[in-house]
Amino acid sequence: MKKLYSFSINTINVIWVILISLTLYFAYNSPNLILGDNSKFGTSTTITLTILILISILFIISVFTFTPFKNLLNYIFVKNRNLTSYIVLALAIIFQIIFVHYVHPANGFDAGMLHYAATNAQHVKEPDVMAYFSLNQNNLPVMLVMHWIVTTFGHSSWEFFDYINLALVDLSVLLNIASVNVVSKKVTSFAVYVQAVGLCLFPSIILSYTDTWVLPWVSGYLLCYFILLSHRVKLINKIIALVLFGPLVVITYFIKPSAIIPVIAMVIIRMIQTLPNMNRIIWKKIRLSLLSTLIILASSAGTYYAISQTVAKQNYISVDSARNIPAIHFASMGISGDGGYDAHQALEMVLLPNKKAKSDYSKNIIKQRLKELKPWGYAAFLIKKQGNNTADGTFGWLKEGHFFMENQKPKSHGISNWLKNYIYLYGRHIADFRFIAQIGWLAFLIIIGFGYGNKSKQMLMLRLALIGGFMFLLLFEGGRSRYLIQYLPCFIIMASLSWKNFLKRARRINKLWRYGHAKNVQIEPDN
Repeated sequence: MKKLYSFSINTINVIWVILISLTLYFAYNSPNLILGDNSKFGTSTTITLTILILISILFIISVFTFTPFKNLLNYIFVKNRNLTSYIVLALAIIFQIIFVHYVHPANGFDAGMLHYAATNAQHVKEPDVMAYFSLNQNNLPVMLVMHWIVTTFGHSSWEFFDYINLALVDLSVLLNIASVNVVSKKVTSFAVYVQAVGLCLFPSIILSYTDTWVLPWVSGYLLCYFILLSHRVKLINKIIALVLFGPLVVITYFIKPSAIIPVIAMVIIRMIQTLPNMNRIIWKKIRLSLLSTLIILASSAGTYYAISQTVAKQNYISVDSARNIPAIHFASMGISGDGGYDAHQALEMVLLPNKKAKSDYSKNIIKQRLKELKPWGYAAFLIKKQGNNTADGTFGWLKEGHFFMENQKPKSHGISNWLKNYIYLYGRHIADFRFIAQIGWLAFLIIIGFGYGNKSKQMLMLRLALIGGFMFLLLFEGGRSRYLIQYLPCFIIMASLSWKNFLKRARRINKLWRYGHAKNVQIEPDN
């Protein structure tokens, strides 16, 4: 059993190293990092970015050469990090509020359809709207919640929903910080810093859709999991976490089913960790595990039944369940083109009359594509797709068609237009934003990639969760990093727990560079 345990852990770690290495490679070679004219996007960085880069270089030089300046930064951001980090986070949230106040365009694609259907009872009687929700019944629960919000609060503007979106994203941030604090208090401040910077580079708060709506629920069940594993948490808090875990997972499933992949990772890791102790399992522990499982299953079943019945008995919109798009359709799109959305296949899903016809069509696409690619071609396709799925630090910003339902070329004057110039398709500073976001994403991945060494069960679960997320996107519709948003809580917690090991390696590299040797420097895992 111990050999099977070691094999399982080593397999997870090897697969993780391969996938994160590919992600790092493609992120480093991203066209977002092109300075000057960018032929891929037809854009160019501006003098603003050049000045920012020069200031950054000057800042770094000052840190390494001017001791008083270095000591001042150390005093503010390190010695007083428990205060400073939350001040920085508060400033980031204020920036978010200002951003939404001045930039809240009407969205297109699926987000636009959800808003259109939720805000007016007459809209859901239109054939196109009924057809959309008959085909995409996974979006029905979110639309019904949006409709409830409209009728309850009497507001339906995009600005109103963007503020709700902002609140959900920020709630996820606070829950992520709480998770890090439960696992390792020493790196909580770093988690706050990371979240603050991330919020400033996350314009998706003005896209009110399932990608962001699912975040607090994912963060919530992760927090419950870490509380249940912790030896420092009081029993009452563990009981609360145990009761809440199931409902949070079920709500996550109804918003975005693929976002429960970390739960599967939790179960697998739990099973693996029992292997070394199979011969000396204590009956008391078995009874406790069974009781915990029963509580989770009972709360999950109750929540699932309540939500499914509410959706089934709703009379707001008429849908034809027989027209629902089968899961295999997303697998067929995942193997076509660049592995992303395929308009031709999507149209076929509209035209084909029932699930069997849709499934048969998708199966034929998969068989034909696998025959064309052959084993080595499919392997090369998956490697390239891993880059498409994970490399873009903007999380696929502006890659969707009909992203915003207004003029994509902002004017030159006013706060609103100044902000839009950084995030709109024809904005003067869109290439600057892509560059800055990519630098942030690359730095984030470097911390994760070079911060290995933490062998805790929490970190092992996070690795397996992200492996599961990567594999899901490789097999199903992907092609852009927007689909990674649902797994950001896992990324953020992992980066925070990797910080101490990353610092040790950075210091080792610094010593190697300065003194030409680092043989006696030991790097110990942060357990």
